[in-house]
Amino acid sequence: MNWNDVLSHSQHNLAPDREVSKTDAEWKAQLTAEQYRVTRQHGTERAFTGEYCEAHSPGVYACVCCGTELFDSWVKFESGTGWPSFTEPVKENVIRYEKDSSWGMTRIEVLCNVCKAHLGHVFPDGPAPSGLRFCINSASLKKVDS
Repeated sequence: MNWNDVLSHSQHNLAPDREVSKTDAEWKAQLTAEQYRVTRQHGTERAFTGEYCEAHSPGVYACVCCGTELFDSWVKFESGTGWPSFTEPVKENVIRYEKDSSWGMTRIEVLCNVCKAHLGHVFPDGPAPSGLRFCINSASLKKVDS
């Protein structure tokens, strides 16, 4: 996967293996206030404050809303941005890509493709081999130890 793949997917996302849909009230009952703000209202946690920013132990990072496995700790790296950063998802169809023109710039937003939870953004300035930096809010993740 590379930046051209991301741009292509932002036009035509892959189908997820399953879909999870809940009412707003159900999401509010399941999530903390911060998790709800980030995942359901497309919020962003403050840099360097997230639980997984400095995490380095082995495991898999799953969507806090639906439990879909998203990123493996083996592709996590220190980007210096203040958010957990990964080079690629565990599977190509677990991430949904959307053009985001908020805040006076154009970026690619990444969401859980199963439940549409906002995760963060992807940028073309990551390390080899993908060159991608998935910049993800800790509040949108839960770590599953391997």
